[in-house]
Amino acid sequence: MRNPHILGARGMIHLLLGFFIALAVGLTGVGGGSFTVPALLLIVGLPAGEAVGTAFVFAGVLRLIAAPFYLLGRHVHSRYFRLLLQGAVPGLVLGMYALHSLAGHEGSPWVVMLLGLLLAASSSVTFVPRMHNPNFTIKNAHWLPWLAFPIGVESGFSSAGAGALGTVLLLNYAEMTPPQVVGTDLVFGLVLAIIGSAVHWSFGSVSTEVLLQLLAGGVPGVVVGCLLTRRLPAQKLKAVVAVIAICAGLQLVWSGARTLVTERAANTTTSIGKIRGSQPVVVFSPVAKPGLVAESVLETK
Repeated sequence: MRNPHILGARGMIHLLLGFFIALAVGLTGVGGGSFTVPALLLIVGLPAGEAVGTAFVFAGVLRLIAAPFYLLGRHVHSRYFRLLLQGAVPGLVLGMYALHSLAGHEGSPWVVMLLGLLLAASSSVTFVPRMHNPNFTIKNAHWLPWLAFPIGVESGFSSAGAGALGTVLLLNYAEMTPPQVVGTDLVFGLVLAIIGSAVHWSFGSVSTEVLLQLLAGGVPGVVVGCLLTRRLPAQKLKAVVAVIAICAGLQLVWSGARTLVTERAANTTTSIGKIRGSQPVVVFSPVAKPGLVAESVLETK
């Protein structure tokens, strides 16, 4: 008989995770994938591919809810938006197929370690000083899709990076105002999330139960965060979010490395056990005494 309560203890944990992750997204506009993937891997215990797929859909819904708050009174730069998508969408598909291929093999600890490195690296971009060079894009607009391609690959493999990396790219290499950067990057990330969610649904790598529990807390969380965003120092909050995301990424690296060492030790023990349990092989060497060899042969019989 099923528990009469709608949410059990684990369900409440997932709901609270969704609320606090969404609150951070609403306050800062970043952190959806950077927080969700480590939480789903380390706390919920989902496989790597399923964690990324669930995080993709969750972050997409959060962006869809947050979009009206961030786009109100701001504009999307259509030209740069199209250029970003030209490079990022192929990279996104490539990253998702790479994850799908790797996650299905015994190399899962390697996938977890790679996810951790990517999440930590993309979050650390928040602390990169601005090198504002708008003339670069004016004179070399054809380079923007190539710069967006690795962002798409990273986003497809880890569900993170579109927000932080896209913002840094647009701030440094485009003649856009900060509001235009926020609006363009938000819609850019939303489109990637929609495409990624559809692909992960087709792969079957989305945990519907966990997703619904995350959204139960995430929907009110992102609304509260968006309402509070003007009352709190966004830049300091982004730094805090980035530090937590970096720590979570490094924790994934440690977790993957520990699992890899444990699996190798277990495989070594199993191999030794099989060798000891099998029939011994008598090796005839010049220094072996005939009597000992005969006794060994009789024991095997």
